[in-house]
Amino acid sequence: MIKILHLSDIHLGSSFSHGRINPETGLNSRLEDFIATLGRCIDRAIAEPVDLVLFGGDAFPDATPAPYVKQAFAAQFRRLVDAEIPTVLLVGNHDQHSQGQGGASLGIYRTLGVPGFVVGDSLETHTIQTRNGAIQIITLPWLTRSTLLTRPETEKLSLEAVNQLLIDRLTVVLEGEIRSLNPELPTILLGHLMVERANLGAERFLAVGKGFNIPLSLLTRSCFEYVALGHVHKHQNLNRTNDPPVIYPGSIERVDFSEEKEEKGFVLIELEKGKVKWEFCALPARAFCTIKVDLSKSDDPQQMVIKAIQKHKIEAAVVRLIYQLRSEQLDLINTAELHDLLRSAHTYTIQPELVSQLARPRLPQLGTQGSSLEPLDALKTYLTSREDLQGFQSEMMEAAQLLLAGEK
Repeated sequence: MIKILHLSDIHLGSSFSHGRINPETGLNSRLEDFIATLGRCIDRAIAEPVDLVLFGGDAFPDATPAPYVKQAFAAQFRRLVDAEIPTVLLVGNHDQHSQGQGGASLGIYRTLGVPGFVVGDSLETHTIQTRNGAIQIITLPWLTRSTLLTRPETEKLSLEAVNQLLIDRLTVVLEGEIRSLNPELPTILLGHLMVERANLGAERFLAVGKGFNIPLSLLTRSCFEYVALGHVHKHQNLNRTNDPPVIYPGSIERVDFSEEKEEKGFVLIELEKGKVKWEFCALPARAFCTIKVDLSKSDDPQQMVIKAIQKHKIEAAVVRLIYQLRSEQLDLINTAELHDLLRSAHTYTIQPELVSQLARPRLPQLGTQGSSLEPLDALKTYLTSREDLQGFQSEMMEAAQLLLAGEK
């Protein structure tokens, strides 16, 4: 029986805006959270001990993290080298250089020849010898259209036709790997993918214009004992029949408030040829808490917002207080008292909203006579009006530019 720890989407160096500087270390407290949580994953791998660690991609927010962030990542994974636990590091979309120059943030581990480390930056089968036997890992990193298709092949094709062509091309390449497998050895597909039917979280818009959806049927193959995925931050099993399990472990820490209600963790697996058991293991990730209250109809808005705060467990949590009120109520709010009440939170923000500003903004009409805005300008205006999309503006604008340019 081979024991495996499957984790993904570490995103070390994310969420700094929700932290504060630790005066003793000089580090952002959220970086310290992520390091501590990653440390718990490595602790468990060593304590079991597991025979293999699979990382499903997205080590950092981008391919060029700060040196001290890279050092923190390396310090944790070095512990697996010391424990002689083989590790596969898959390249995710955030690990790839923006100019398409490969897995810049993880390729160094191959260059240095780190013992027991495999970097998965191509569709390839790796046979890994563990303490309890050999296992085959097919690595399927984040793929873009340019990975599988050339520009001439996609000219004059609809988006739907391009996507189908991508799936057909991937099916052929994957089938080639499957036919070369040793039928006597257990096999895992390790992929950083956007799979159809996945329940998306913070990654909802990050693949716009760059990746494509993989049909679940492409992954539910009898030759796989387990399908280990990365990319989607919400833990889920896409194949309830477990033949094979198709598992997103999710991210190990909350990146932002879109993941407020998601449980974070990793997956422990025990398998042999034709047999698998898996278990989701929750991690004590930093809590996020949204307190939202409408004060616009209250005669005593201060007491109402105080009661709203007192109903929530805010100690050591990342908190955002959002209260809605009328302009004439502004002088009735004692913000100093609110700051005092929120002091036990790890960090907090206070966001007052005037009800007169809550109406849906009038958006420019695309394609109507007399509109003064071009489509891209109209889209930019819309995105600017949506606070919940602030982190995705560049990705969505890039996708729109590609569509308008006729690139499929």
